[in-house]
Amino acid sequence: MRKLVIEKAAVKHNLSVIKEKAAGAAIYGVLAGDGGGAGIVPMARLLRAEGIGRFAVYEVGEAKKLRDAGFVDEEILMLRSTTDREELEQLVDLSVVCTISSVDTGLALNALAENRATVACAHIQVDTGMGFGGFLVSEPEKILLAYRSLPNVALEGIYTQLHAMKVGDPECAHQLDQFHQVLDTIHAAGFETGTVHAAGSFALLHNDSARLDGVRAGSAILGRCRRTRDDRLKTVGYGEAPLAEVRWLPKGHSLGTDRPIVLKKPTRVAVLPVGYQNGFGVVRPRETGLRALWLQWRRSKKRTVRIGDQRVKVLGPVGATEILLNVTNVKCSAGDLAAFDIDPIFAKGFTREFR
Repeated sequence: MRKLVIEKAAVKHNLSVIKEKAAGAAIYGVLAGDGGGAGIVPMARLLRAEGIGRFAVYEVGEAKKLRDAGFVDEEILMLRSTTDREELEQLVDLSVVCTISSVDTGLALNALAENRATVACAHIQVDTGMGFGGFLVSEPEKILLAYRSLPNVALEGIYTQLHAMKVGDPECAHQLDQFHQVLDTIHAAGFETGTVHAAGSFALLHNDSARLDGVRAGSAILGRCRRTRDDRLKTVGYGEAPLAEVRWLPKGHSLGTDRPIVLKKPTRVAVLPVGYQNGFGVVRPRETGLRALWLQWRRSKKRTVRIGDQRVKVLGPVGATEILLNVTNVKCSAGDLAAFDIDPIFAKGFTREFR
């Protein structure tokens, strides 16, 4: 049986770093992608036990899982706007804080709340350069229209999303300047902005000026965000699976399918029933072009698996459902457990286990 192991102690360590970096700002635990692949409900329980009671999601189903699991009083923020009436009805039923990213999304939410004789809660989303959604900073009159024309919507906050390219990125500073200009315009018109947040995982860790009233921590919880040497995070998540077969192959034997290699000497190999379809070797696309290809090649050369207390190299390319290991100098047999790094968000075909 394949297992995806989530180390609770490592998660708690990362949360302590996040709290320190947040410096008193409200922390939203971003649980998109089924809690980053760790499981949305067990991850939310772990966050709540560590004092984090605000969550952010991207799908209605994620919010429903949290409410059904007993997260009744916690704030849940939907980080995606919608005009779909069915989705809006579910969000209001679940007491989710919605996102308003345009006049149309605001009017749709207000109309639903008015028909129900209730008030829906929402945050305003501002687009300062990401392009995924939000009011443009060049159209402040539309943002003010939202504050003036939605009597059945309580605007409890406002946020933007920042680039996560590198520490001290001038583009990020420009985004923050634009965001503050929007905030100044709203305040000058006599409106309150509520909870103001801009920092995601990378900005939270590396940009003091981005830590406003609130911060959003997602990939940092598992140490799977864009990393720097001094961020103090621990990488969370590894896989376990038993070796399917161990045998000797002769010199000259070929291994692999897409880019087969030829053995230069007799080699003892082990078959591990895990491949890229299970998420082994799959990484988040943070680089492009020739650099991405170079990094992919370098990672493949360094790819290892742990059997007992020994590291063994992966032989040849990663297959769809299997990989081959060089165990010539390792005492092992079929059925022995192998442990390997795997990003939980890509892991498929595993039973999750929090340890």
